[in-house]
Amino acid sequence: MPRRRPGHIRAALPRRPRNGDTRAVIDGLSQRALSEIARLEHTWNHLQPGDVTRAVHAWRAYVKLPQRRLWLDHESGDVHGDCCGNPLESRALLEIVLQAMSSRGARELRAVVRRYDDVWNARAPSLPADGR
Repeated sequence: MPRRRPGHIRAALPRRPRNGDTRAVIDGLSQRALSEIARLEHTWNHLQPGDVTRAVHAWRAYVKLPQRRLWLDHESGDVHGDCCGNPLESRALLEIVLQAMSSRGARELRAVVRRYDDVWNARAPSLPADGR
């Protein structure tokens, strides 16, 4: 009975998608921290692969908006939730992930997130004294 070659068997196996959205690519993180993030994304049932990367990118894009745009969002409500996801929810997700990571990995991710938080804190609109 003829035997199938190993290459033919491997070619018939299903392949995992290798698009850019599923791989964690965050500037400033070591491979160890990226691997830990990928492990969290695969083990937690409420995270999909690439969620943390998308959250970092969403938060970065939001805090780099002009201040007048941030003020309009503050006055009229969230305009990002329908099309692009809520950047404030992305920041909350990052905080949850920071709590779940090891101290070494969390320190690296916190340094990246802190850069964007500093921009947010420097440019975010402040509320009037009466709270409206």
